[in-house]
Amino acid sequence: MKQASYPHHIDLTPVAHMQGTVKLPGSKSISNRILLLAALSRGTTTIKDLLASDDTLVMLMALQQLGVKWQQVGDTQDYIVHGVNGILPVHQADLFMGNAGTAIRPLTAALAVIGGDYKLHGVPRMHERPIGDLVDALNAVGMRIDYTGNPGYPPLHIRRGALNAHRMKVRGNVSSQFLTALLMAAPLMARHEEMVIDVVGELISKPYIEITLNLMRRFGVEVQRDGWQSFSIAAGQHYASPGTIHVEGDASSASYFLAAGAIAGGPVRVEGVGRDSIQGDVRFVEALRQMGVQIVMGENWIEASSNGVLKAIDADFNHIPDAAMTIAVAALYADGTSVLRNIASWRVKETDRLSAMATELRKLGATVEEGPDYLSVTPPAQLTPASIATYDDHRMAMCFSLASLDGVARQGTRVRINDPKCVAKTFPDYFSVFRHIAEQTLI
Repeated sequence: MKQASYPHHIDLTPVAHMQGTVKLPGSKSISNRILLLAALSRGTTTIKDLLASDDTLVMLMALQQLGVKWQQVGDTQDYIVHGVNGILPVHQADLFMGNAGTAIRPLTAALAVIGGDYKLHGVPRMHERPIGDLVDALNAVGMRIDYTGNPGYPPLHIRRGALNAHRMKVRGNVSSQFLTALLMAAPLMARHEEMVIDVVGELISKPYIEITLNLMRRFGVEVQRDGWQSFSIAAGQHYASPGTIHVEGDASSASYFLAAGAIAGGPVRVEGVGRDSIQGDVRFVEALRQMGVQIVMGENWIEASSNGVLKAIDADFNHIPDAAMTIAVAALYADGTSVLRNIASWRVKETDRLSAMATELRKLGATVEEGPDYLSVTPPAQLTPASIATYDDHRMAMCFSLASLDGVARQGTRVRINDPKCVAKTFPDYFSVFRHIAEQTLI
């Protein structure tokens, strides 16, 4: 799997105009879901355009340790996965999960249900990211998951349990990945009796659950839902390979380039995601439209352009928390104060993104108010040159690259991005792609 190499920092010089076309890398959310579903299925699955990134490599290596056989097709991002039909060949393993939430959470549920002796751990930040709601839900129906560090957080030790109930509940207001994990493992629990999963409280990031349900359907499992509060999986369903499945381009990654077109004129077109996307983050374009950006969409592409002057926005971003970070930086170029609401989930991501975003935006001269679940950004008259800390968070590095853009009504500023290699989590070649459409020099 190709990985870009980066220096300790990258200096981005001011760019007055952005235009061009970008072919997006595969979606992380879709890639890791498909990998696990293909592994659990009956039959062999060919996956086209899998994302090349740290997070997908974590999942691939974990599946390999668990005895799932897969092959990469030459130098392409196509993979062939040989499904195990819900029965893992390896019953004891010590799995390193990096900082990949899309890997550790679904794997925790699947391994707990399948049974064995498994240890899961990751980088220090992973051990600060909550997993207690998922573990509580599984242990309440007879699974055996123990914490080997701080209660409520990885690392975990999973042992063989015995399912003793067919109705379970999980909180929905911390991370939608907990419900995704339970849904993906549910057919393994519903071999002889229907399994029902009830959501306690508000369910955040609903579009990510829609991705999960869509992909489960592609692999032959139907889930019935009662609003967003209850999900039922009928007995006797089994995952079956769809044969070949394509990974969409990453809609969260699309946000940086579409915002670049918005800030610096455009047009900038992204290919690999469009009006028919199953990803909720494609709704990022609705926020751009509210900011006065011209958006054109095709079946598999989106294009953004503007006059470079953006309208301030006040909106709820609970449905697109990852792409919302891009709006926070685009707010530097708005005509007033922007408010991003209902984004408490930022605090339990790769870093505490609310705190990190507020800190780095202030370096650029913005006036920022950080609340428990909101961020208010007032742009400065002129951006201040700044050295941006990235907190080992890929999205911090990518969204702050936009602070190097002039727009029409701004003086350009030199921006230093520290530790740019963190983009390898989802988009290893990000800065070279950014350079290509910006025609700027990286130092």
